[in-house]
Amino acid sequence: MENKKETDWRFKVANREALIGCALALANFIWWFGFAYGMGSRPVEEYKYIMGLPDWFFISCVLGFLLITVAVIIVVKFFFTEVPFEEEEEIR
Repeated sequence: MENKKETDWRFKVANREALIGCALALANFIWWFGFAYGMGSRPVEEYKYIMGLPDWFFISCVLGFLLITVAVIIVVKFFFTEVPFEEEEEIR
């Protein structure tokens, strides 16, 4: 008897989508870390402000959140597929 995990196409879809999700999370972290610690390590006197927030905070947290939200919506809409959860009847 074959291993069901090896033959079920849904596992390939789930693994691909999990890797995409991990890539999005990693991209979000890199964006946040780069701007928060890159721009945020300057002396306070050199900060510029956007909408009353320090530029590093606005770009890393506010703009980063908006960009990752749009990226997730695009990825889910165009790259994820609907997968049925019901067991398929084996054809005899």
